[in-house]
Amino acid sequence: MKPSRRLSVDVRVVHERGGESVLASDVDVADSVLSRARGLMFRRSIPHGYALVFEFGGRKRRGVHMVFVPFAIDVLWLVDEEVQRVETLAAWTGLASAEADRLIELPAGRADGVRVGDRVRVEP
Repeated sequence: MKPSRRLSVDVRVVHERGGESVLASDVDVADSVLSRARGLMFRRSIPHGYALVFEFGGRKRRGVHMVFVPFAIDVLWLVDEEVQRVETLAAWTGLASAEADRLIELPAGRADGVRVGDRVRVEP
């Protein structure tokens, strides 16, 4: 299975709303079918400033499940960098979906303050 691709040290996830705040500075991209399917499964935890970014070729309904993920996460569904949905998913049992061309998974609590309609970007 191809692991998710680690982006350079200078890549970060930035939330824009009345200013900017960095949600993550340790960013991986799930850019293969297998790395997208695996997501965060089988990991014991993720660091506070970490994000797993899922890039897709277009807008479509995208689901996230928490099977084999033993910790809660925040998920952002984006279309053209605009937040469509924000959800905290419970360990093991969380499940949600929304329209998106990009998904971002963060440690639970990192997306506090992010609202539908805000802009979130991945930047070098």
